[in-house]
Amino acid sequence: MIKKIITGALLGALLAGCATTDKVKETTKIEYEADWESLSQYQVPEWWKNTKFGIYFHWGPYSVPAYETEWYSIYMYREGHPIRKYHEEKYGSLDKFGYKDFIPMFTGEHFDADEWAKLFKEAGAQFAGPVAEHSDGFAMWDSDLTHWDAKEMGPKRDIVGEMAKAVKKQNMKFIATYHRHWTYAWYPTWDKSTDAGDPQYTGLYGPYAPKGTFTMADVKSDPLPDKQFNDDWLARLDELMDKYQPDIIWFDNRMDIIDEKYRQQFLANYYNNAQKWGKEVVCTYKFHDLKKGTAVLDLERSRMKDKQPFVWLTDDSIDWKAWCHIDDPKYKSTNRLIDFLVDVVSKNGAVLLNIPPKANGEIPVEVATRLREMGQWLRMNGEAIYDTRPWVIYGEGPQEIKEGHLSEHKNKEAVAEDIRFTTNGNNLYAISLAWPKDGKLSIKSLGTEKAYLKSDIKNIQLLGAKGELKYTRKGSGLEIELPQEKPCEHAFVFKLELSEKAM
Repeated sequence: MIKKIITGALLGALLAGCATTDKVKETTKIEYEADWESLSQYQVPEWWKNTKFGIYFHWGPYSVPAYETEWYSIYMYREGHPIRKYHEEKYGSLDKFGYKDFIPMFTGEHFDADEWAKLFKEAGAQFAGPVAEHSDGFAMWDSDLTHWDAKEMGPKRDIVGEMAKAVKKQNMKFIATYHRHWTYAWYPTWDKSTDAGDPQYTGLYGPYAPKGTFTMADVKSDPLPDKQFNDDWLARLDELMDKYQPDIIWFDNRMDIIDEKYRQQFLANYYNNAQKWGKEVVCTYKFHDLKKGTAVLDLERSRMKDKQPFVWLTDDSIDWKAWCHIDDPKYKSTNRLIDFLVDVVSKNGAVLLNIPPKANGEIPVEVATRLREMGQWLRMNGEAIYDTRPWVIYGEGPQEIKEGHLSEHKNKEAVAEDIRFTTNGNNLYAISLAWPKDGKLSIKSLGTEKAYLKSDIKNIQLLGAKGELKYTRKGSGLEIELPQEKPCEHAFVFKLELSEKAM
Protein backbone atom coordinates (compact mmCIF):
# COMPACT_ATOMS: atom_id res chain seq x y z
CA MET A 1 0.00 0.00 0.00
CA ILE A 2 1.17 3.54 -0.79
CA LYS A 3 1.08 6.13 1.99
CA LYS A 4 1.66 9.89 1.61
CA ILE A 5 1.80 12.75 4.11
CA ILE A 6 1.96 16.46 3.15
CA THR A 7 4.86 18.24 4.85
CA GLY A 8 6.52 21.65 4.75
CA ALA A 9 9.40 22.81 2.58
CA LEU A 10 12.69 20.95 2.48
CA LEU A 11 15.85 22.99 2.03
CA GLY A 12 18.35 21.65 -0.54
CA ALA A 13 22.12 21.70 -0.31
CA LEU A 14 24.48 23.61 -2.53
CA LEU A 15 25.60 21.76 -5.63
CA ALA A 16 29.36 21.70 -6.10
CA GLY A 17 31.02 22.68 -9.32
CA CYS A 18 28.14 24.70 -10.77
CA ALA A 19 27.18 26.66 -7.62
CA THR A 20 23.45 26.04 -7.98
CA THR A 21 21.07 25.30 -5.15
CA ASP A 22 18.08 23.07 -4.65
CA LYS A 23 14.98 25.26 -4.66
CA VAL A 24 12.76 25.50 -1.63
CA LYS A 25 9.58 23.65 -2.53
CA GLU A 26 6.48 22.09 -1.12
CA THR A 27 7.04 18.37 -1.05
CA THR A 28 4.95 15.33 -0.49
CA LYS A 29 6.42 13.13 2.19
CA ILE A 30 6.13 9.49 1.25
CA GLU A 31 6.22 6.64 3.71
CA TYR A 32 8.03 4.20 1.45
CA GLU A 33 7.26 0.55 1.94
CA ALA A 34 9.36 -2.41 0.87
CA ASP A 35 7.54 -3.16 -2.37
CA TRP A 36 8.10 -2.00 -5.94
CA GLU A 37 4.75 -0.20 -6.18
CA SER A 38 5.57 2.03 -3.25
CA LEU A 39 9.21 2.52 -4.29
CA SER A 40 8.12 3.53 -7.80
CA GLN A 41 6.90 6.82 -6.33
CA TYR A 42 10.54 7.90 -6.16
CA GLN A 43 11.38 10.97 -8.21
CA VAL A 44 14.94 11.81 -9.29
CA PRO A 45 15.84 15.07 -7.51
CA GLU A 46 16.48 18.20 -9.52
CA TRP A 47 19.99 18.51 -8.08
CA TRP A 48 20.90 15.18 -9.67
CA LYS A 49 19.63 16.34 -13.06
CA ASN A 50 22.05 19.28 -12.70
CA THR A 51 24.91 17.03 -11.62
CA LYS A 52 27.22 15.70 -14.32
CA PHE A 53 30.60 14.72 -12.89
CA GLY A 54 31.81 12.83 -9.84
CA ILE A 55 34.96 11.07 -8.63
CA TYR A 56 35.42 7.97 -6.50
CA PHE A 57 38.28 5.63 -5.75
CA HIS A 58 39.07 1.94 -5.40
CA TRP A 59 41.39 1.78 -2.43
CA GLY A 60 41.87 -1.13 -0.06
CA PRO A 61 44.12 -4.11 0.73
CA TYR A 62 43.99 -5.06 -2.97
CA SER A 63 46.05 -1.91 -3.58
CA VAL A 64 49.02 -3.50 -1.81
CA PRO A 65 50.08 -6.10 -4.42
CA ALA A 66 49.38 -3.46 -7.11
CA TYR A 67 49.34 -6.22 -9.68
CA GLU A 68 47.09 -6.39 -12.73
CA THR A 69 43.66 -5.89 -11.15
CA GLU A 70 41.51 -5.08 -8.13
CA TRP A 71 40.28 -8.67 -8.53
CA TYR A 72 43.65 -9.89 -7.26
CA SER A 73 41.87 -11.16 -4.14
CA ILE A 74 39.82 -13.71 -6.10
CA TYR A 75 42.41 -14.67 -8.70
CA MET A 76 45.14 -15.34 -6.13
CA TYR A 77 43.06 -18.33 -4.96
CA ARG A 78 42.07 -19.62 -8.39
CA GLU A 79 43.89 -22.77 -9.46
CA GLY A 80 45.89 -22.31 -12.67
CA HIS A 81 45.47 -18.52 -12.78
CA PRO A 82 48.60 -16.44 -13.57
CA ILE A 83 47.94 -14.26 -10.52
CA ARG A 84 48.01 -17.30 -8.25
CA LYS A 85 51.35 -18.30 -9.72
CA TYR A 86 52.65 -14.75 -9.21
CA HIS A 87 51.33 -14.66 -5.64
CA GLU A 88 52.84 -17.96 -4.58
CA GLU A 89 56.20 -17.06 -6.09
CA LYS A 90 56.30 -13.66 -4.40
CA TYR A 91 54.44 -14.18 -1.10
CA GLY A 92 54.30 -17.94 -0.53
CA SER A 93 51.60 -20.59 -0.28
CA LEU A 94 48.00 -19.64 0.45
CA ASP A 95 47.93 -21.40 3.80
CA LYS A 96 50.84 -19.21 4.91
CA PHE A 97 50.05 -15.90 3.17
CA GLY A 98 46.45 -15.23 2.24
CA TYR A 99 44.58 -12.09 1.36
CA LYS A 100 44.18 -11.21 5.06
CA ASP A 101 47.95 -10.78 5.25
CA PHE A 102 47.85 -7.79 2.91
CA ILE A 103 45.77 -5.84 5.44
CA PRO A 104 48.68 -4.88 7.76
CA MET A 105 50.55 -3.75 4.64
CA PHE A 106 47.67 -1.44 3.70
CA THR A 107 49.03 1.46 5.73
CA GLY A 108 47.65 4.59 4.07
CA GLU A 109 50.11 6.81 5.95
CA HIS A 110 49.89 9.56 3.30
CA PHE A 111 46.10 9.57 3.14
CA ASP A 112 44.69 13.05 3.69
CA ALA A 113 40.93 13.26 3.20
CA ASP A 114 40.92 17.06 3.00
CA GLU A 115 43.63 17.14 0.35
CA TRP A 116 41.89 14.45 -1.70
CA ALA A 117 38.58 16.32 -1.49
CA LYS A 118 40.27 19.58 -2.53
CA LEU A 119 41.77 17.82 -5.55
CA PHE A 120 38.38 16.40 -6.53
CA LYS A 121 36.85 19.85 -6.20
CA GLU A 122 39.66 21.34 -8.28
CA ALA A 123 38.92 18.70 -10.92
CA GLY A 124 35.38 20.06 -11.19
CA ALA A 125 33.63 17.18 -9.45
CA GLN A 126 30.20 17.79 -7.99
CA PHE A 127 30.13 14.58 -5.95
CA ALA A 128 32.82 12.31 -4.57
CA GLY A 129 33.52 9.50 -2.15
CA PRO A 130 35.06 6.07 -1.54
CA VAL A 131 34.35 2.47 -2.35
CA ALA A 132 32.92 1.76 1.08
CA GLU A 133 33.34 -1.98 0.71
CA HIS A 134 34.64 -3.91 -2.28
CA SER A 135 34.21 -7.58 -3.15
CA ASP A 136 37.07 -8.44 -0.79
CA GLY A 137 34.86 -8.07 2.30
CA PHE A 138 36.97 -5.39 4.00
CA ALA A 139 34.88 -2.47 5.25
CA MET A 140 36.46 0.97 4.82
CA TRP A 141 34.51 2.54 7.68
CA ASP A 142 34.39 2.30 11.46
CA SER A 143 31.94 -0.59 11.67
CA ASP A 144 30.30 -2.01 14.77
CA LEU A 145 29.32 -5.09 12.76
CA THR A 146 32.75 -6.45 11.87
CA HIS A 147 36.33 -6.31 13.11
CA TRP A 148 37.55 -6.51 9.52
CA ASP A 149 37.43 -2.78 8.89
CA ALA A 150 39.84 0.07 8.21
CA LYS A 151 39.40 1.59 11.66
CA GLU A 152 40.60 -1.53 13.48
CA MET A 153 43.06 -2.82 10.88
CA GLY A 154 45.29 -1.56 8.10
CA PRO A 155 45.38 2.26 8.18
CA LYS A 156 43.33 2.20 11.43
CA ARG A 157 41.26 5.15 10.27
CA ASP A 158 37.62 5.65 9.39
CA ILE A 159 38.18 6.27 5.67
CA VAL A 160 34.49 6.63 4.81
CA GLY A 161 33.89 8.96 7.74
CA GLU A 162 36.87 11.17 7.01
CA MET A 163 35.94 11.41 3.33
CA ALA A 164 32.30 12.18 4.16
CA LYS A 165 33.37 15.18 6.24
CA ALA A 166 35.97 16.36 3.73
CA VAL A 167 33.69 16.06 0.71
CA LYS A 168 30.84 17.90 2.39
CA LYS A 169 33.28 20.59 3.53
CA GLN A 170 34.08 21.20 -0.15
CA ASN A 171 30.36 21.60 -0.85
CA MET A 172 30.13 18.41 -2.90
CA LYS A 173 27.58 15.64 -2.58
CA PHE A 174 28.87 12.52 -0.86
CA ILE A 175 28.76 9.11 -2.55
CA ALA A 176 29.44 5.72 -0.99
CA THR A 177 29.70 2.67 -3.24
CA TYR A 178 28.88 -0.85 -2.12
CA HIS A 179 29.96 -4.18 -3.60
CA ARG A 180 29.42 -6.53 -0.66
CA HIS A 181 27.11 -8.94 -2.49
CA TRP A 182 30.13 -9.97 -4.61
CA THR A 183 31.80 -11.24 -1.42
CA TYR A 184 29.45 -14.21 -1.37
CA ALA A 185 31.51 -17.20 -2.63
CA TRP A 186 34.27 -14.78 -3.73
CA TYR A 187 36.84 -16.75 -1.75
CA PRO A 188 37.20 -20.57 -1.79
CA THR A 189 35.79 -21.08 1.69
CA TRP A 190 35.38 -24.75 0.76
CA ASP A 191 39.15 -25.16 0.32
CA LYS A 192 40.81 -26.18 3.60
CA SER A 193 44.25 -26.00 2.02
CA THR A 194 44.02 -22.18 2.02
CA ASP A 195 43.39 -19.68 4.79
CA ALA A 196 40.02 -18.89 3.16
CA GLY A 197 38.78 -22.27 4.36
CA ASP A 198 39.69 -21.56 7.99
CA PRO A 199 36.50 -20.75 9.99
CA GLN A 200 38.34 -18.22 12.17
CA TYR A 201 38.51 -15.90 9.14
CA THR A 202 34.84 -16.14 8.18
CA GLY A 203 34.39 -12.48 9.11
CA LEU A 204 36.55 -11.52 6.15
CA TYR A 205 36.21 -14.37 3.68
CA GLY A 206 32.50 -14.95 4.18
CA PRO A 207 30.44 -18.03 5.01
CA TYR A 208 31.08 -21.50 3.66
CA ALA A 209 29.87 -21.95 0.09
CA PRO A 210 30.37 -25.12 -1.99
CA LYS A 211 32.94 -25.21 -4.76
CA GLY A 212 31.54 -23.72 -7.95
CA THR A 213 29.07 -21.40 -6.22
CA PHE A 214 30.72 -18.21 -7.45
CA THR A 215 29.35 -16.99 -10.78
CA MET A 216 29.53 -13.83 -12.84
CA ALA A 217 26.67 -11.34 -12.88
CA ASP A 218 24.77 -12.97 -15.74
CA VAL A 219 24.38 -16.30 -13.88
CA LYS A 220 22.80 -16.61 -10.44
CA SER A 221 24.74 -18.40 -7.74
CA ASP A 222 23.50 -21.79 -6.61
CA PRO A 223 22.98 -21.94 -3.71
CA LEU A 224 21.98 -18.33 -3.16
CA PRO A 225 23.08 -16.47 -0.01
CA ASP A 226 21.28 -17.51 3.16
CA LYS A 227 19.32 -15.33 5.58
CA GLN A 228 22.40 -14.52 7.65
CA PHE A 229 24.29 -13.15 4.64
CA ASN A 230 21.23 -11.14 3.52
CA ASP A 231 20.77 -9.74 7.03
CA ASP A 232 24.42 -8.69 7.19
CA TRP A 233 24.25 -7.14 3.70
CA LEU A 234 21.36 -4.94 4.79
CA ALA A 235 22.72 -4.21 8.28
CA ARG A 236 25.95 -2.79 6.86
CA LEU A 237 23.99 -0.52 4.55
CA ASP A 238 21.84 0.69 7.43
CA GLU A 239 25.01 1.40 9.40
CA LEU A 240 26.49 3.37 6.51
CA MET A 241 23.32 5.43 6.35
CA ASP A 242 23.11 6.02 10.08
CA LYS A 243 26.74 7.09 10.41
CA TYR A 244 27.39 9.06 7.21
CA GLN A 245 24.08 10.02 5.54
CA PRO A 246 25.36 9.63 1.96
CA ASP A 247 23.66 11.68 -0.75
CA ILE A 248 24.27 8.86 -3.21
CA ILE A 249 24.55 5.12 -2.67
CA TRP A 250 25.92 3.23 -5.65
CA PHE A 251 25.72 -0.51 -6.18
CA ASP A 252 27.82 -2.80 -8.30
CA ASN A 253 26.02 -5.44 -10.34
CA ARG A 254 25.25 -8.99 -9.22
CA MET A 255 22.98 -7.51 -6.56
CA ASP A 256 20.19 -9.80 -7.77
CA ILE A 257 21.67 -12.64 -5.70
CA ILE A 258 20.38 -10.72 -2.68
CA ASP A 259 16.80 -11.64 -1.83
CA GLU A 260 14.37 -9.20 -3.45
CA LYS A 261 12.73 -8.26 -0.15
CA TYR A 262 16.10 -7.13 1.23
CA ARG A 263 16.75 -4.96 -1.82
CA GLN A 264 13.31 -3.43 -1.45
CA GLN A 265 13.81 -2.92 2.28
CA PHE A 266 17.11 -1.15 1.67
CA LEU A 267 15.49 1.31 -0.76
CA ALA A 268 12.62 1.96 1.62
CA ASN A 269 15.06 2.55 4.48
CA TYR A 270 17.22 4.89 2.39
CA TYR A 271 14.39 6.97 0.98
CA ASN A 272 12.61 7.22 4.34
CA ASN A 273 15.84 8.13 6.14
CA ALA A 274 16.59 10.82 3.57
CA GLN A 275 13.32 12.52 4.38
CA LYS A 276 14.24 12.49 8.07
CA TRP A 277 17.62 14.01 7.15
CA GLY A 278 15.80 16.73 5.18
CA LYS A 279 17.37 15.99 1.82
CA GLU A 280 16.79 14.20 -1.45
CA VAL A 281 19.02 11.27 -2.34
CA VAL A 282 20.00 9.08 -5.27
CA CYS A 283 20.54 5.33 -5.46
CA THR A 284 22.04 3.67 -8.53
CA TYR A 285 21.85 0.12 -9.86
CA LYS A 286 23.05 -1.93 -12.82
CA PHE A 287 21.20 -4.16 -15.26
CA HIS A 288 17.91 -5.24 -13.63
CA ASP A 289 19.06 -5.38 -10.00
CA LEU A 290 16.37 -2.86 -8.98
CA LYS A 291 13.08 -2.16 -10.69
CA LYS A 292 13.15 0.50 -13.39
CA GLY A 293 11.92 3.81 -12.03
CA THR A 294 12.85 3.14 -8.40
CA ALA A 295 16.46 4.35 -8.75
CA VAL A 296 18.98 5.59 -11.35
CA LEU A 297 20.45 3.23 -13.94
CA ASP A 298 24.25 3.00 -14.01
CA LEU A 299 26.48 1.57 -16.75
CA GLU A 300 30.05 0.30 -16.39
CA ARG A 301 32.88 1.25 -18.76
CA SER A 302 30.28 2.04 -21.38
CA ARG A 303 27.88 4.71 -22.60
CA MET A 304 24.66 5.20 -24.56
CA LYS A 305 24.80 5.66 -28.31
CA ASP A 306 21.86 8.07 -28.29
CA LYS A 307 20.10 10.58 -26.07
CA GLN A 308 17.86 9.05 -23.41
CA PRO A 309 14.58 10.38 -21.96
CA PHE A 310 15.78 9.47 -18.45
CA VAL A 311 18.85 10.54 -16.49
CA TRP A 312 21.53 7.89 -16.18
CA LEU A 313 25.07 7.39 -14.90
CA THR A 314 28.17 5.64 -16.16
CA ASP A 315 31.21 4.71 -14.11
CA ASP A 316 34.64 4.23 -15.64
CA SER A 317 38.22 4.18 -14.48
CA ILE A 318 40.95 6.63 -15.40
CA ASP A 319 43.08 3.53 -16.06
CA TRP A 320 42.21 1.42 -19.10
CA LYS A 321 43.49 -1.70 -17.35
CA ALA A 322 42.34 -1.63 -13.73
CA TRP A 323 40.26 0.10 -11.08
CA CYS A 324 42.90 -0.01 -8.34
CA HIS A 325 46.51 1.13 -8.43
CA ILE A 326 48.79 -1.23 -10.36
CA ASP A 327 52.47 -0.97 -11.11
CA ASP A 328 52.02 -0.67 -14.89
CA PRO A 329 48.91 1.46 -15.45
CA LYS A 330 47.65 2.70 -18.80
CA TYR A 331 46.00 6.01 -18.02
CA LYS A 332 43.52 7.59 -20.38
CA SER A 333 44.45 10.96 -21.83
CA THR A 334 42.81 14.10 -20.51
CA ASN A 335 41.36 14.63 -23.96
CA ARG A 336 39.69 11.22 -23.89
CA LEU A 337 38.26 11.86 -20.43
CA ILE A 338 36.79 15.22 -21.42
CA ASP A 339 35.35 13.92 -24.70
CA PHE A 340 33.75 11.06 -22.78
CA LEU A 341 32.19 13.48 -20.30
CA VAL A 342 30.84 15.74 -23.05
CA ASP A 343 29.35 12.84 -25.00
CA VAL A 344 27.67 11.36 -21.93
CA VAL A 345 26.21 14.69 -20.79
CA SER A 346 24.79 15.36 -24.27
CA LYS A 347 22.81 12.12 -23.91
CA ASN A 348 21.31 12.94 -20.49
CA GLY A 349 23.97 11.08 -18.52
CA ALA A 350 26.56 11.79 -15.85
CA VAL A 351 30.07 10.41 -15.31
CA LEU A 352 31.50 8.83 -12.16
CA LEU A 353 35.26 8.64 -12.71
CA ASN A 354 37.33 6.20 -10.67
CA ILE A 355 40.89 6.97 -9.61
CA PRO A 356 43.42 4.51 -8.11
CA PRO A 357 45.38 5.70 -5.06
CA LYS A 358 48.49 3.84 -3.92
CA ALA A 359 48.36 1.67 -0.80
CA ASN A 360 50.29 4.31 1.15
CA GLY A 361 47.64 6.95 0.40
CA GLU A 362 49.39 8.80 -2.40
CA ILE A 363 47.48 9.73 -5.54
CA PRO A 364 49.78 9.09 -8.54
CA VAL A 365 51.10 12.28 -10.10
CA GLU A 366 49.81 11.31 -13.54
CA VAL A 367 46.32 10.90 -12.11
CA ALA A 368 46.37 14.22 -10.23
CA THR A 369 47.63 15.97 -13.36
CA ARG A 370 44.73 14.68 -15.45
CA LEU A 371 42.22 15.68 -12.79
CA ARG A 372 43.60 19.21 -12.63
CA GLU A 373 43.53 19.47 -16.41
CA MET A 374 39.90 18.41 -16.42
CA GLY A 375 39.20 21.06 -13.80
CA GLN A 376 40.95 23.71 -15.86
CA TRP A 377 38.76 22.82 -18.84
CA LEU A 378 35.60 22.84 -16.74
CA ARG A 379 36.38 26.25 -15.25
CA MET A 380 36.40 27.64 -18.77
CA ASN A 381 33.65 25.54 -20.29
CA GLY A 382 31.59 24.29 -17.37
CA GLU A 383 28.50 26.29 -18.26
CA ALA A 384 28.05 23.87 -21.18
CA ILE A 385 28.12 20.93 -18.75
CA TYR A 386 26.74 21.84 -15.32
CA ASP A 387 22.98 22.47 -14.97
CA THR A 388 22.42 21.66 -18.64
CA ARG A 389 19.81 19.54 -20.37
CA PRO A 390 20.01 17.63 -23.65
CA TRP A 391 18.90 19.27 -26.88
CA VAL A 392 16.57 17.84 -29.54
CA ILE A 393 19.44 15.60 -30.71
CA TYR A 394 22.63 14.76 -28.86
CA GLY A 395 24.92 15.71 -31.73
CA GLU A 396 26.38 14.75 -35.06
CA GLY A 397 29.56 13.32 -36.55
CA PRO A 398 31.20 10.07 -37.64
CA GLN A 399 31.90 8.62 -34.19
CA GLU A 400 29.86 5.45 -33.68
CA ILE A 401 29.42 4.43 -30.06
CA LYS A 402 29.38 0.74 -29.24
CA GLU A 403 26.97 -0.01 -26.43
CA GLY A 404 27.21 -2.81 -23.90
CA HIS A 405 28.80 -3.71 -20.58
CA LEU A 406 32.57 -3.02 -20.52
CA SER A 407 32.50 -1.79 -24.14
CA GLU A 408 34.32 1.55 -23.83
CA HIS A 409 37.58 0.21 -25.29
CA LYS A 410 35.70 -0.38 -28.57
CA ASN A 411 34.98 3.32 -29.04
CA LYS A 412 37.38 5.29 -31.23
CA GLU A 413 38.69 8.78 -30.56
CA ALA A 414 36.45 11.66 -31.63
CA VAL A 415 37.30 14.09 -34.45
CA ALA A 416 36.40 17.72 -35.21
CA GLU A 417 33.27 16.68 -37.08
CA ASP A 418 31.97 15.10 -33.88
CA ILE A 419 29.81 17.77 -32.27
CA ARG A 420 27.69 17.45 -29.14
CA PHE A 421 24.85 19.67 -27.96
CA THR A 422 23.65 20.78 -24.53
CA THR A 423 21.21 23.50 -23.50
CA ASN A 424 20.50 25.91 -20.68
CA GLY A 425 17.76 28.48 -21.04
CA ASN A 426 18.20 30.47 -24.25
CA ASN A 427 21.66 29.07 -24.79
CA LEU A 428 22.49 26.19 -27.08
CA TYR A 429 26.02 24.84 -26.71
CA ALA A 430 27.66 23.16 -29.67
CA ILE A 431 30.80 21.37 -28.51
CA SER A 432 33.35 20.33 -31.12
CA LEU A 433 35.42 17.43 -29.80
CA ALA A 434 38.50 18.51 -31.79
CA TRP A 435 39.76 21.73 -33.44
CA PRO A 436 38.87 22.03 -37.14
CA LYS A 437 42.00 22.39 -39.26
CA ASP A 438 40.54 24.64 -41.98
CA GLY A 439 39.58 27.51 -39.65
CA LYS A 440 35.84 26.88 -39.94
CA LEU A 441 33.36 24.77 -38.03
CA SER A 442 30.44 23.41 -40.02
CA ILE A 443 27.42 22.13 -38.10
CA LYS A 444 25.02 20.34 -40.42
CA SER A 445 22.30 19.87 -37.82
CA LEU A 446 21.87 23.65 -37.51
CA GLY A 447 21.18 24.28 -41.19
CA THR A 448 17.86 25.80 -42.27
CA GLU A 449 16.96 22.62 -44.13
CA LYS A 450 16.84 20.80 -40.81
CA ALA A 451 13.90 21.22 -38.46
CA TYR A 452 15.91 21.08 -35.26
CA LEU A 453 16.71 24.76 -34.62
CA LYS A 454 13.44 26.69 -34.58
CA SER A 455 14.61 30.03 -33.13
CA ASP A 456 16.95 32.72 -34.41
CA ILE A 457 20.61 32.96 -33.43
CA LYS A 458 21.39 36.29 -31.74
CA ASN A 459 25.15 35.74 -31.45
CA ILE A 460 27.82 33.07 -31.16
CA GLN A 461 30.77 33.01 -28.81
CA LEU A 462 33.62 30.57 -28.34
CA LEU A 463 34.07 30.09 -24.60
CA GLY A 464 37.52 31.24 -23.53
CA ALA A 465 37.94 33.52 -26.56
CA LYS A 466 37.15 37.22 -26.76
CA GLY A 467 34.41 38.70 -28.88
CA GLU A 468 31.60 37.34 -31.02
CA LEU A 469 32.23 35.07 -33.99
CA LYS A 470 31.21 35.54 -37.58
CA TYR A 471 28.90 32.90 -38.95
CA THR A 472 26.69 32.02 -41.89
CA ARG A 473 23.59 29.90 -41.66
CA LYS A 474 22.28 28.29 -44.80
CA GLY A 475 20.36 25.24 -45.83
CA SER A 476 23.23 22.80 -45.55
CA GLY A 477 24.41 23.95 -42.13
CA LEU A 478 25.79 26.61 -39.83
CA GLU A 479 29.33 27.69 -40.68
CA ILE A 480 31.36 29.47 -37.98
CA GLU A 481 34.63 31.29 -38.61
CA LEU A 482 37.17 30.40 -35.93
CA PRO A 483 39.73 32.65 -34.25
CA GLN A 484 43.36 32.00 -35.09
CA GLU A 485 44.20 30.67 -31.63
CA LYS A 486 42.54 27.88 -29.68
CA PRO A 487 41.25 28.95 -26.24
CA CYS A 488 42.07 25.57 -24.69
CA GLU A 489 43.54 22.18 -25.54
CA HIS A 490 40.47 19.96 -25.61
CA ALA A 491 36.78 20.09 -26.58
CA PHE A 492 35.71 23.53 -27.84
CA VAL A 493 32.45 25.08 -26.74
CA PHE A 494 30.47 27.37 -29.05
CA LYS A 495 27.74 29.22 -27.19
CA LEU A 496 24.75 30.14 -29.34
CA GLU A 497 22.45 32.71 -27.76
CA LEU A 498 19.01 32.12 -29.19
CA SER A 499 15.97 34.38 -29.42
CA GLU A 500 13.98 31.97 -27.26
CA LYS A 501 14.56 28.91 -25.11
CA ALA A 502 16.63 26.24 -26.76
CA MET A 503 14.19 23.53 -25.62
